[in-house]
Amino acid sequence: MDRYERRKELKANIDYERLRREYPYDDIDDLLELMLDTVCSTAPAIRIGGSDIPTEAVRDRFLQLDSEHIQYVIDALKQTTTKINNIRAYLLTALYNAPVTIGPYYSAAVRHDFC
Repeated sequence: MDRYERRKELKANIDYERLRREYPYDDIDDLLELMLDTVCSTAPAIRIGGSDIPTEAVRDRFLQLDSEHIQYVIDALKQTTTKINNIRAYLLTALYNAPVTIGPYYSAAVRHDFC
């Protein structure tokens, strides 16, 4: 699949048009381009959180991302107060981990709100 087709696929997966209406245009486009670069990578592995993960595994995970995951990453980024030295690496890790951390993140937030 070529880059143009992958971009269309990712846009559909994340409900791009709706996200653009709800979040700053640059945020969504920047995340989309990072995801596209990663999904289209020909490297054998991609560094995520300090570990080299096979590109195919990263591609599969990124193709599972939907609008809820993107909202979660943007919201979590807004709450970050520490200096991020390598924003690309940080975002790659956040996107890759989003499907497995979104549930616990929101559960903890709900528990916090009820205390």
